[in-house]
Amino acid sequence: MRVAAIYDIHGNLPALEAALQDIHQAKTDLVVVGGDVLPGPMPTETLACLFHPDIPVQFIQGNGEVAVLQQMAGKEPAAVPEPYRHIIRWTAGQLDAEHEQLISGWPKTLRLEIDQVGEVLFCHATPRNENEIFTCLTPEERLLPVFEGIDVPMVVCGHTHMQFDRMIGKTRVVNAGSLGMPFGLSGADWLMLGPDVQLRHTSFDLSKAAERIRHTDYPEAQDFANHNILLPPSAESMLKVFTNDQ
Repeated sequence: MRVAAIYDIHGNLPALEAALQDIHQAKTDLVVVGGDVLPGPMPTETLACLFHPDIPVQFIQGNGEVAVLQQMAGKEPAAVPEPYRHIIRWTAGQLDAEHEQLISGWPKTLRLEIDQVGEVLFCHATPRNENEIFTCLTPEERLLPVFEGIDVPMVVCGHTHMQFDRMIGKTRVVNAGSLGMPFGLSGADWLMLGPDVQLRHTSFDLSKAAERIRHTDYPEAQDFANHNILLPPSAESMLKVFTNDQ
């Protein structure tokens, strides 16, 4: 079985469409969507694309889905800083009760047995929390308690929008990167599992994608097009940000 892991799409439909073409050509058997399909500029279109694929799909929730569901339930998402809450409110306003019911049913983690890889635990950030931040630079001794007791050889995560492949104790931890808001090279980052582990990158027409985003009603459409599609932040700059926040 070949499994593609796609994380942190953030409503970037052009990136998703491009990556799905590569995923289909790779003769993939299953797609795991690792959370943070939302929020983003094309939420309903992105969900529709994922709900009607040519390849079977399984979902887990990310912190984005948790926040949007809280907003739809009439609660301000405490984990979201105030300057970003208008994005959560806008995204929640685009969805209906059917979306809410479907997303509410997504689990926080998923386990799969993958040929020649073994059992894999998929989570959004860490196995215990969808908001925790760690990177390729986070000291192993700080992470050992987080992954203590994990009884699988591999964990796949996302959340920080940067790919990596590292060991934490006896656990191989692979970050799939972000499909819709990668830090570093413009395009779409994702992961292929089986029979080996491949950090993958899909290129697409960035100018055309940016134009599609600019024509949405998303409140940060211009900024998203300019700074998440055309010229995303460098991995080096974001590693400094995450390191300072830890």
